Amino acid sequence: MGSTTGRTRTSRIPRAALALLAVAGPLLPAPATAAPTQIPTAARADDRERMLFRIRDERISESSGLAVSPTHKGIVYTHNDSGHGPQIYAIGPDGRTRATFTIGNAEARDWEAIAASTDRATGRGVLWIADIGDNLDGAWPDVSVYKVAEPRTMKDATLRATRYRFRYADGPRNAEGVMVDPRTGRLYVVSKEFSGGVYAAPAKLRTDRVNVLRRVGSAPLMATDAAYAPDGSSFVIRTYFSASVYRSPGKLIAHVTMPPLRQAESIAYTADGTALLTGSEGENSPVYRVPLPAAARPAPSPTRARTSSARPRAVKATSGAAAGDGGLGVPMSVLWVAVALGAIGIIGFVAYRTGR
Repeated sequence: MGSTTGRTRTSRIPRAALALLAVAGPLLPAPATAAPTQIPTAARADDRERMLFRIRDERISESSGLAVSPTHKGIVYTHNDSGHGPQIYAIGPDGRTRATFTIGNAEARDWEAIAASTDRATGRGVLWIADIGDNLDGAWPDVSVYKVAEPRTMKDATLRATRYRFRYADGPRNAEGVMVDPRTGRLYVVSKEFSGGVYAAPAKLRTDRVNVLRRVGSAPLMATDAAYAPDGSSFVIRTYFSASVYRSPGKLIAHVTMPPLRQAESIAYTADGTALLTGSEGENSPVYRVPLPAAARPAPSPTRARTSSARPRAVKATSGAAAGDGGLGVPMSVLWVAVALGAIGIIGFVAYRTGR
């Protein structure tokens, strides 16, 4: 999301539509789980979540992604949305910029997300910058992700990246989430739609041709970011109102309530994988730390970390628990249909009117 540049237009959702999404979101269909279970939820409380810092750099007015450095303790990377240059910012624990890195051979068309991984051969950090925004749903023939070696020192520099171009097997999509499985190095893109999806990149990326993204699972309503846990045992998808943690596409572990933010745009795991970091667009924007529920935390030992094909942790079922997102505990078909269809219709009308 961001200011208009070239063919990219602003796609901020009006407050009225956001309010309707907040009501209707839990009632809309979610990816099915393997068995009817009650999905644990981490309730938001002042003594559990806390604001880590505010981003102090006045140049960062539309922070649209977060990535925790795999090699520099306390450093978090962020970047602006469309309408800004190809820079990423290394932010310290006090919210101040430690270094600014310009990607010299990159175009900042509509940067929406950033992910971090570690090169298993060298141990060096790797940053993935996702130019995947497409607010016109098909304006661009392809989208790009830039891969850059993480700088060894926190000093302003110009870096060169490897560019990978992508297209979707099932047609153009607007997307704001990118994540990398630390066990396999495979890249995933999460689309931002009413019926979003998780898209897997090829195992081996090519620079000499466009790589094809293939849908491997569903994503929540209007996903704004995504991230893999450091041990690869799970991943999280952020929306405007909450976050959902999955063992693998469609295998939901937990919902995590997020702090109220002006425009929730980013999500990342802490280095130890026990909590999430989340941020917002806007000047002097805050970054919060939100603890994960026990079911969504990494296994005590790397040898016990579950693979993507493992089943979700069993949770004691309660009467009326629904498979999927757990938003409804009792049959409410008439209310469900009325609220869901009404909300979607009104949101679509408002989005159409504001986008003209």
